[in-house]
Amino acid sequence: MKLPPALILFLCLILTACHTFATPKPQSRTLTIFAAASLTDAFTEIGTAFESVNPGVTTSFNFAGSQALQTQIEEGAPVDVFAPASGREMDALVTGNFVAADAAQIFLTNELIVILPVDNPAMLGSLEDLANPGIKLVFASEEVPVGKYTRQALDLMDTSFGYGFKNMVLANIVSNEENVKQVVAKVQLGEADAGIVYVSDSIAASNLNSIAIPANLNVAAKYPIAPLVKSKNAELAAQFIEFVLSAEGQAVLAKWGFAPAKKS
Repeated sequence: MKLPPALILFLCLILTACHTFATPKPQSRTLTIFAAASLTDAFTEIGTAFESVNPGVTTSFNFAGSQALQTQIEEGAPVDVFAPASGREMDALVTGNFVAADAAQIFLTNELIVILPVDNPAMLGSLEDLANPGIKLVFASEEVPVGKYTRQALDLMDTSFGYGFKNMVLANIVSNEENVKQVVAKVQLGEADAGIVYVSDSIAASNLNSIAIPANLNVAAKYPIAPLVKSKNAELAAQFIEFVLSAEGQAVLAKWGFAPAKKS
């Protein structure tokens, strides 16, 4: 028996409605993460992986110097997760009640390395060469975690290479940058003979050469991560942090040169 066209159309509409009801579209949500500039490559990849297992979720990142991110949060920027490159910025937010006490946890470590242009115009071959007169160095400013760690490493080198080494190196600085990625960019552009950045940034900038800093002269950066008290996506923020700490998240971080946090 042939059904009337109107009845066929009606049945099709009923089936479509049933299918739509059975498979609702995932709720659209945006998770806002403020993270240290050194996490740009690793967190971008982690964000993509997190979105793939959480349909409807978009990870929105703001990468910058940790001190700048802290200021933005204190001024009211809506943020769900904060991951700076040192505990100083996180502690300040705990004191200001932006982050709950004991909510932060160290999730990775990073170390310093010297980066050089491929053509190495200053012919630098060792850490001692950073004190050579007339070379151009670009560091992060002292307010930036990597800048603070850099100067701590110079204190260690001062003891090892002889008093006055640190001051000679600092005299060669031609620019202090607001985050580590700007240091990398200046060296890539040939505006500096060398810079000190994180190992992870050296891996991301594969077009640069490097000089390793031995462990006894290096400083390990410890990165904390925590949800914000006023997050509007508290459950999702917790899930993202859990994903970062998972084997999959840690594998991505290791790929970009980060080391896992040491268990206490």
